[in-house]
Amino acid sequence: MGIWSKLRGEFIDIIEWLDPSQNTMAYRFERYNNEIKYGAKLTVRESQVAVFINEGQLADVFTPGMYTLTTENLPILSTLKGWKYGFNSPFKAEVYFVNTKQFTDLKWGTPNPIMLRDNEFGPIRIRAFGSYAIQVIDAAKFIRGIVGTDGNFTSEKITEQLKNIAITRFTDVIGESRIPILDLAANYNELSAYCEQKIRPDFEEYGINLTKFLVANISLPQNVEEALDKRSSMGIIGDLNKYIQYQTGESLTAAANNPSGGGAATGMGLGMGFAMANQMANSLNQAQSTPPPVPPAITFYAVINGQQAGPYDLNTIRNLIQSNQITRETLVWRQGMDNWQTAGQLPELVSLFSQTPPPIPPVG
Repeated sequence: MGIWSKLRGEFIDIIEWLDPSQNTMAYRFERYNNEIKYGAKLTVRESQVAVFINEGQLADVFTPGMYTLTTENLPILSTLKGWKYGFNSPFKAEVYFVNTKQFTDLKWGTPNPIMLRDNEFGPIRIRAFGSYAIQVIDAAKFIRGIVGTDGNFTSEKITEQLKNIAITRFTDVIGESRIPILDLAANYNELSAYCEQKIRPDFEEYGINLTKFLVANISLPQNVEEALDKRSSMGIIGDLNKYIQYQTGESLTAAANNPSGGGAATGMGLGMGFAMANQMANSLNQAQSTPPPVPPAITFYAVINGQQAGPYDLNTIRNLIQSNQITRETLVWRQGMDNWQTAGQLPELVSLFSQTPPPIPPVG
């Protein structure tokens, strides 16, 4: 740097920063050899904080206002320098202006689908995106932990880290919420507020406050959305028989309005249309009226006279109970049981014992 720049740096006594950008979070005030004149004027505007750093050590912090730099309003820096009797010569210090305005409309989104378990659809994948807003609330912590020696620190340099924190916390919240997939849209406000509460402590470690976190959209894979559209369409159609009749009527109307095929063709088309409609309606009626298959009968094995016997259906077991060959203490087993159990412990057989008449009372 030439002699003119050196002289210009010594005689300029106004320290201020007019932010020409919309994304600068911290800016280092450039001065030749970092020399600042005694009695220089420091102007800190609203939404700014000025931080003085001496030899890598954070010294004084100035909030919005206009200051004349003397030993009285630079107590920490004066102590670090060891000025006991004041100073009249330029002193060296780095000055960082930290932007304390809100940085809004910062984007977040899931780079990969999130795997969830839904009660209605089973395992499913979703994607989500939204926006958030931040504000520096602790300039000293922000300088120490994030900015370092960067002379022009923009929001883009930290949003990737903040976005990763937001995605991690959102994934955890959406997984623990167990909200059904079809009900997520009705809970965007609640999800946004809860995620904001979970994420804010992580941002505060950097001296940043999370002022707003919004979930803008949660979407399903395209093939799942197409299947849902088909399912919705079937629900709107309702009665398939009436729908087929309506479609057939529309086809017949279209055929009647197209005389190019001639009367024979029209008659053939009408006949085929009625036949197809009747065949489809009969198929649907037959499918709807067919009962489900009869469930298999329950059978039991029993230990009678020390030997395995059976299998017996419930009617046979009722007869064996009446003949006293099977009692409540008889061991029985059926498919699906882990071990043999006494007949009196099984709900299926308890009712059979209650149907057995009591012993005949003795005569006399």
